[in-house]
Amino acid sequence: MSNQIPTKAKELRTTVNKDGHLYLSIEEFRVPKPKAHEVVVRIEATAINPSDVAVVLGFPALGRTEHVGTNANPKTPIQIPAPFLGMYSGRLDMPLPAGNEGAGVVVDAGADAQHLMGKVVALFGASTYAQYRCVPAAACMPMNEGTTPKEAAASCVNPLTVLAMIETMKMEGHTAMINTAAASNLGQMLVKACAGDEIPLINIVRKRAQVDLLKSIGAKYVLNSSEPGFFVSLVAAIGETGATLGFDAIGGGEMVNTILSAMEKAEQKKATSYSRYGSTTHKQVYIYGGLSHTPTNLSRSYGMYWGVGGWLVTPIIQRVGPEKFGAMKKRVADEIKTTFKSEFYKEVTLEEAILPDTICAYAKQESGKKYLIRPQG
Repeated sequence: MSNQIPTKAKELRTTVNKDGHLYLSIEEFRVPKPKAHEVVVRIEATAINPSDVAVVLGFPALGRTEHVGTNANPKTPIQIPAPFLGMYSGRLDMPLPAGNEGAGVVVDAGADAQHLMGKVVALFGASTYAQYRCVPAAACMPMNEGTTPKEAAASCVNPLTVLAMIETMKMEGHTAMINTAAASNLGQMLVKACAGDEIPLINIVRKRAQVDLLKSIGAKYVLNSSEPGFFVSLVAAIGETGATLGFDAIGGGEMVNTILSAMEKAEQKKATSYSRYGSTTHKQVYIYGGLSHTPTNLSRSYGMYWGVGGWLVTPIIQRVGPEKFGAMKKRVADEIKTTFKSEFYKEVTLEEAILPDTICAYAKQESGKKYLIRPQG
């Protein structure tokens, strides 16, 4: 089967030059032969996630976008506004591959990895915006028989994040959670996973249609932050569920502050005496996304028992250990067509992924508009 693999293949690269432009291009690279512990995966489908946009485009306040080059060597230069150029100083003139996750078929394998030949596998952190990738066999997530690469294309970032959120809750002694921007692909997975594990979950959205969507897949607590009475409803939901842990995908603005304030208000309703230091229940909100790049405002009006921090899935996976991580991957594979099913708004080729109109569309990171790249065309 290895004789079907071309010696060269295409990949998407992102480069910031000192001239103040970010270049997206499709470049050729040599496909390596796998070592004994490695496999070559023909990438059939790969998702565009917010974390991918951060690598591909960097800071979203980008200037003029155009398409240049030829069909054989397409390029898209994006002018970076001068005030933001300093944010790219660590990656100047460094062509970077991209793509945090994807799926495909193992088409070549080293001596110790022959058991994966012909299998559909998912890859995590393997720069999957490419036609082929050579990776260690241990980096593959084998999918169950009958799973297609498209079904497995988004089986790492969001599903593992959801399961890592649940593990974080358990490790830190919380019993219920709050999630913002909850109508996202990840948010819908979290609704289903928490329902299956009987974990109370408060979902925060900002549109009526998103409330209806989450209710239709079994969410009990769905609050619209744009409606009057949102804060009162949030306090009530926290009082019912006992949620003391929040995950925020927005980052900037008032939402983190609002959640902490509502947690404290719910605790005060149960208090039998007054303390100027607030309730003794620790309230924690983790920021795991950056939909807003404005400052995160904290009024500190919720006592002294609280915390705000950044959160990533990888450190949690490292903390839970190999056995638990293995169980997480098995659950994803078993539930990839149910709990962890992904819906895609549009499919594009590698070349189409760097067209100005496509860039502007996926850079918005709108709920329900997840893009899928088909590297093979």
